Amino acid sequence: MNPKISSLSKCAVIGYGSWATAIVKLLCENESKVWWYVANPTVRESLRSRGHNHKYLPTLTFRQEQIVVSDSLDEVVEAADIIILATPSAFLASVLEPLTVSLEGKFVVSAIKGIISDGYQTVTEYIHERYGLPYDNLGVVTGPSHAEEVAQERLSYLTVACKSIENAEELARKFSTPYTFTRSSTDIYGLEYVGVFKNIYAMMVGVARGVGYGDNFTAVLVANAAIETKRFMDETYPFDRDTNVSAFLGDLLVTSYSQFGRNRAFGIMIGKGYSVLSAKIELRMIAEGYYSAACIHQLNKNFKVELPIAEALYKILYDGRSARNVLRELSKKLI
Repeated sequence: MNPKISSLSKCAVIGYGSWATAIVKLLCENESKVWWYVANPTVRESLRSRGHNHKYLPTLTFRQEQIVVSDSLDEVVEAADIIILATPSAFLASVLEPLTVSLEGKFVVSAIKGIISDGYQTVTEYIHERYGLPYDNLGVVTGPSHAEEVAQERLSYLTVACKSIENAEELARKFSTPYTFTRSSTDIYGLEYVGVFKNIYAMMVGVARGVGYGDNFTAVLVANAAIETKRFMDETYPFDRDTNVSAFLGDLLVTSYSQFGRNRAFGIMIGKGYSVLSAKIELRMIAEGYYSAACIHQLNKNFKVELPIAEALYKILYDGRSARNVLRELSKKLI
C-alpha cells in the first residue's frame, strides 16, 4: 500500500552533519516531535545534555523535549512515517546496515547530493533496489540552500519532489517556515542528478580559482556547467523540466559561489597544489563532488553524453593530471 503523506505523518532524520542538523531545525518548526538517528556518541550526548550539535552548526539550540535522539536505527525507523536520509552518499550503505525492521509502508526522502558508488545509483534507485520500496514511496528534498544560512534563519528555498504531486506538496509544508519557501515537483530523477552535478561543477570552479582564474572565466565555466547539466538530463531522462529554475540553476549557482561551499573549498585546495588526501584532511568534511566525479565518469561510459567539465575534474582528481594544464585544455572547449 502506497502511503499518503499527511500533516500527522511523523518524521525522522538519519544523519548528524550540518545538513541533517538544519533539516531537523526546519522540521521542529512544524512538528511536535522529530526522531533523530545519531550514530556519533559525542554528538548524541551533546544533543541530549545541552540541546545542540557541538560538531556541526553548534550555535543551533534545540528544545530537548522536541527531539528524540537515538543510537538505534530500528527505533527511529519504527517510530516515524517519513524517513529523511541526510548522510554522505559514500557512507549511506554502511549507515543503514544495522537496520533490521522493514521499510514497508514508510516514505523515504533523500536529502543527499551524491551517488552510491557501489553500483553507481542515485539514492532513490539504491533504496528502491536494496529495500524493495516502490518509487511511490520515495522522494527528494533539495536546495538551493546552505545549512549555515538555514541555521541563521536567512531566507532560503527548498524544492521537494515525489512521484505524486500531492505528497510533494504535503511534504513541502513540513519544511516550510517564515524563512524557508518551498516548491513542489514530480521530477525526482532531475533533482537527484542536479544535486550530483552541481557539486562536481562547484569543485571545478574551486580548482579554477585555486589555479588563479578570475571572475570572467568562472562566469563562463558556470554557464557551460548549466548547459552540460541540461544536456545530460535531456539525453538520459527526457522530462518536461525547466533547468533555469532555482532548483536547478539556483542550486548550481549557490554551490559554485558561496563561501560555505565545501566542494568549492576542496577544489580551491586542489587548484593550489594540495594532494587529494591533504585536501580531505584540511577540509574535515565530506566533499560529495570528489566521489561524484568518479561515479559520473563510470556512468557516462554507457550514456556517452558530452561532459567536458565533469571529465576535466575526473582527470585532475583521479588521473593525476595537472590542474593548470587540464583547465587550459578545457578553456578552449567552452562556449
